[in-house]
Amino acid sequence: MTGETNLNTLLKTMKPKLNMGEFVFCSAKNLSTVDINEALLIFKEEEAITIIIKKETADKLKLDYSFISSWITLTVHSSLEAVGLTAAFSKALSENNISCNVVAAFYHDHIFVDIKDAEKAMRVLTKLSSPENDLPN
Repeated sequence: MTGETNLNTLLKTMKPKLNMGEFVFCSAKNLSTVDINEALLIFKEEEAITIIIKKETADKLKLDYSFISSWITLTVHSSLEAVGLTAAFSKALSENNISCNVVAAFYHDHIFVDIKDAEKAMRVLTKLSSPENDLPN
């Protein structure tokens, strides 16, 4: 199963879900102090390793962070080849002055927004997925 590619279908069925907890982006030179089973994401960049992890875990491990976020999952199984989904929801969030950091995983897209904007982001995303927002064919 490769996921949905039709943008109208993706938008109508994206069903955003707000995950419980506070999440942070941290940077590390190595993973020696991090249990990778506690990480949501580990991505090796040229400068360091980026880790998305629960805030409480980062605090326990004394990892530095500056951005506390909420995690929203678009529950539709979107294809990695789909065109326009990220542009559509990031535009809607941007028009409402909400910054978003996006992770595309195999099954779903995940959006990290400032914790203070979580409920507003959910309203924006839910409105974007309403039937009156059909795109022209």
